[in-house]
Amino acid sequence: MTAFETPGDSPQARPRRRADAERSRAAVLDAAVRLLAERPDAGMAAIAAAARVTRQTVYAHFGNRDALINAVADRITDQAMAAMDEAEANGGPALDQLLQLQDIGWRLFERNPVLLQLGSARAGSAADHARHEPVAARLARLIEKGQASGEFDPAPPATWLVAAVTALGHAAGDEAGAHRMSVEEAATWLRTATLALLGPARRI
Repeated sequence: MTAFETPGDSPQARPRRRADAERSRAAVLDAAVRLLAERPDAGMAAIAAAARVTRQTVYAHFGNRDALINAVADRITDQAMAAMDEAEANGGPALDQLLQLQDIGWRLFERNPVLLQLGSARAGSAADHARHEPVAARLARLIEKGQASGEFDPAPPATWLVAAVTALGHAAGDEAGAHRMSVEEAATWLRTATLALLGPARRI
């Protein structure tokens, strides 16, 4: 039984209540994505107002603001994965694809600055690992492809390069999140550092 069901619910009423709850949750999440893109510090009350539900409804779906932020990050990650899938399907040199993958991520950061709130405080969490695993898999494929084609230095182990590129991405995110760099500056230096690390023939 969920928080949206009562002991007296009929078998016919329960699916309808679950469907209503799912629509309500989706409305809250949609509103959170929109509002937090404009106001990264927006609280639960403001998100409830944007979703046209009560604050109690928001808390029923997401126990606290951290849980809601994580759900927003998951939604945005799903969007990024779809864009990365499309970019990977288009083919092309490994370097171009890898840099496009980074660009997709940073465009999402620009549109959704609330993602920077996740920061290093969440790094290492189960949710963080789950979000980064599909990105790491793409990086591994592209780095192995680039090493095989001669675009990247073939000497370092691909697994080490994946870890190093990922660490550079976290460092860039931390700098932008701490406002020591703009998102654009962090993206530019991430790109420069990635090129230097992988050792391709081309440079910016």
